[in-house]
Amino acid sequence: MNSSVETTSVDAVWRDRRAQALLLAATLTIMANATISPALPGLAREFATHPQVALLTRLLVPAPSLAVVLVAPLVGVLSDRVGRRSLLLWGIVLFALAGSAGLLLPGLESILVSRLILGVAVAAIMTTQTALIGDYFSGAARAALTGLQTSARNFGGFAFISSAGLLAGLSPRLPFLIYALPLLVLPFLMRSLPRPTPRAAGQGAEAPETDGHPQWRLILMGLLLFQMITNMTFFIMPTQIPFYLDALGHDGAVMTGTVLGLLTLAGGLAALVYGHLAARLGVAGILALGYAAMAMGIAAIGARAGLPAMLAGGVCIGIGFAWVLPAFVTVMLALAPARRRGTAGGLLTTSIFLGQVLSPFLSLPIIASIGFDGLYLGAGVLLVTISALALIAGVLRLGLGRAL
Repeated sequence: MNSSVETTSVDAVWRDRRAQALLLAATLTIMANATISPALPGLAREFATHPQVALLTRLLVPAPSLAVVLVAPLVGVLSDRVGRRSLLLWGIVLFALAGSAGLLLPGLESILVSRLILGVAVAAIMTTQTALIGDYFSGAARAALTGLQTSARNFGGFAFISSAGLLAGLSPRLPFLIYALPLLVLPFLMRSLPRPTPRAAGQGAEAPETDGHPQWRLILMGLLLFQMITNMTFFIMPTQIPFYLDALGHDGAVMTGTVLGLLTLAGGLAALVYGHLAARLGVAGILALGYAAMAMGIAAIGARAGLPAMLAGGVCIGIGFAWVLPAFVTVMLALAPARRRGTAGGLLTTSIFLGQVLSPFLSLPIIASIGFDGLYLGAGVLLVTISALALIAGVLRLGLGRAL
């Protein structure tokens, strides 16, 4: 199959085997951390005699994120040198082996090590998958695919975590089997993803993009900062909402599942229309709209307006985040030179996971000072401010050209 950019229609992306393969790869990254969450109580019982069982079992979930933060920039540089397709395929193999190792490993320490190795695989998959979107697609098709990437992660996470819950009821080790599933689709990925070929100057619509924006490094630093802040803010939902609901006197477990389930489902559906919205509003316009939706949702949760408002808030946050996240990828791919997309993608991946890791550390002092209400309302103010900045950037374009 020719690896040059051929797909220009938003709707045609669905029929492109390269897009299908990349979306299958995208479903893996969201499940890396949370898939074993339903198994944690069972693992704690299995290793009840371990003196540090409480700490180690809780570290199993964030361990991949910590590894991603450390290695993603290096993986990005490596992908630019050895080839993104090869690194993606090897990353999927490592993902399956390291992820499923917990089925047989004898102790918590060895399982924790396997989770850290899993994070290396996640860094390779996320970085190369994003860079390959830029290599294979351009224009409206690229924008549509970045939205579908978010949708695939949401729906994949919903399916995998639900399945893990059922398997954990049989044995706390069985959810680790889910990590081996990518081996079933690996042959399809190998057939469907051609090796990207460099395009000569003057060849087609992609040629002006190959050298990137003159100030792409400086702009990328700003992009990384806003991506980190966005994820830091978003992750007050999964990390703090259970405790907030409990403090309000609700059934924390049931309501948390409901709010986060609605958030994930709404995000998956909203991401399906990202490409069409971006074509009409531009990236700056959809950033402004996405941040405004997130601000509205988080403020609704902090306002204590009742359960219906809280559920509606979760839906708004899911929709907004599903529009904001692919917009960062779209801008990064438009700004970075083609030969440095892996490096830029690795840095973007690091900023995403760094925001996740830092979120609870920054949230707890704020909660101690002004309470949960203050945290959520303050986050709403921050997000509406960023929405206004995005709108201003869209009007002024700020030298970013077609990236906005």
